[in-house]
Amino acid sequence: MDLREDVFHESYELTYNRLTSLSKLEGFDISLFEGELEHLMRYEEQDWAGRGEIKNSEISGQVMAYQVFIRRWKRGSQPEDI
Repeated sequence: MDLREDVFHESYELTYNRLTSLSKLEGFDISLFEGELEHLMRYEEQDWAGRGEIKNSEISGQVMAYQVFIRRWKRGSQPEDI
């Protein structure tokens, strides 16, 4: 694996684990994560200044973690199963 892949996977894992932890809190609402994903995807698209491949890999890992978590949550998986 190259550095970009390492950064992507690390970002994915950290983000997914954070989402899992937050989803266990009382009063959790998946719409919060959906809103965060929407903003994160906008940020991902706004690379007009050229933030670099490493940062783009980090953001892509975060977006993927949100997408996977939300999809699994909506299928009815519990955080422990996700």
